Amino acid sequence: MGEMRMTEPKPNGRTEAERAVRSGSGRDGIGQGEAGTGYQNPLFVGMVLLVAGVAVAMIQYKVPTIMTALMAQFSMDAQLASWLMSIFTLASIVVALPSGMLAARFGAKKMMVVACGIAVVGSVFGLLAPGAPEFIASRAVEGAALTVLTTCGPIVVRQCVRPEKIGIAMGVWGIWGCVGSTAAALLAPTLFEAAGFSGVWAAFAVVAALAAVLVAVAIRVPRACVSESAGEAAPGAAGGVAPETAGGGEAAACGAAVATPDARARASAGTAPSAAPSRLPLSAYRPLLRRDVLLFFVGFAVFNICLLAVLSYVPTILQMQGFDPTLSGFVSTAPMLLSVVSSPLFGGMSDRLGRTKPLLVASMLVMGPCTFLLYTQTGALLWVAVAVMGLVGMGGIGMFLAGYAKLVPDPALAAGSMGVMIFVQGLGQFLGSYLVQMLLGPQLDQWLFAGAVVMALGLAGTVSLALCRLR
Repeated sequence: MGEMRMTEPKPNGRTEAERAVRSGSGRDGIGQGEAGTGYQNPLFVGMVLLVAGVAVAMIQYKVPTIMTALMAQFSMDAQLASWLMSIFTLASIVVALPSGMLAARFGAKKMMVVACGIAVVGSVFGLLAPGAPEFIASRAVEGAALTVLTTCGPIVVRQCVRPEKIGIAMGVWGIWGCVGSTAAALLAPTLFEAAGFSGVWAAFAVVAALAAVLVAVAIRVPRACVSESAGEAAPGAAGGVAPETAGGGEAAACGAAVATPDARARASAGTAPSAAPSRLPLSAYRPLLRRDVLLFFVGFAVFNICLLAVLSYVPTILQMQGFDPTLSGFVSTAPMLLSVVSSPLFGGMSDRLGRTKPLLVASMLVMGPCTFLLYTQTGALLWVAVAVMGLVGMGGIGMFLAGYAKLVPDPALAAGSMGVMIFVQGLGQFLGSYLVQMLLGPQLDQWLFAGAVVMALGLAGTVSLALCRLR
């Protein structure tokens, strides 16, 4: 009789296990559900993934502050040494789409762990590099790791966090680059002085290895999502749908922002999707060519153009006007530091309001004008631009991720669509580096012209996002 009571449907037509999955509550107190099939706490998920993002971002940004020493050690001139960072942009463009496919085939969480491992391999490769070509190649490996990680992180958030709490989790995860770049800027010179080149590379590799272990142990993807990624039905499923996901629970258990009508119909009918995510034909990705998604991509690419225009050239512009190198570097990174506050804050506001677009448009609106001021001002307006870009503009980091999840809600497209988004990000960063360099001229002194063009692009990106039909 006890067993019969365990499985007997309640008056609302659901078992206790089903309600636990749908509510995201469970015995462990962090939203795991009774059988490990529910959601986790959004802050917990965001923080764990943030550690992994910071670990790999530290590997990316360990170079700039010790660039001169690396040039001497590997006998590189300035032009060759610039590839130590530029190779990351190219890696994003090349690896982004395959990363989405790999996440669909093997699972986003597994690929995040693998990405940390690739970062370790790249670091070891660099540590053993006999010359500049091999050393630059090692940076390409590390760049591939970063691309895989940033592709898979938002997918894991969508799988493990309740749909109405995605904003805050994305906001926490979204600051990985800001925290990682700051940590690297502080630690790399100190470690280099204490232990040399090998000490920096080894220490940062250890951090990445520990992050891999943390993600593997702490993140628990719902069973339905693990089965989807593997292209299989969940264990014990009838008709391809796990018992705990039948009756509409499929989309909920996989953390989709919104279940598509087809997905809801399939779940209600107790049947699985016709094609596993890892085997979807290219025609299945036609939703990514919709007007609203394309408008969103334009805004996202422009956001990255503005961001790289600031990070890459503001220190040089200010130094040419008499600023101390340390102060000029602080000016360019201060908005990133402020994003530690603004990105989670915008995420929380988005969850509370149930809307993403107003916050996203507000953040994009200030990016172009703030870039213009950073390029042309040296007084009070410079610091106003720093504050506004950090507290408003950088709040859009998590909003882009949360907004994209709403535009492409079908869980079957999550992995592949994130690969496309990271490709757009890499394209925007590439333009922010090379296009802006052309605008500044060979002497990098056309500040007014370059700033005006970037401001115009920023406003165009704002219009594009305003025209996008996004909640």
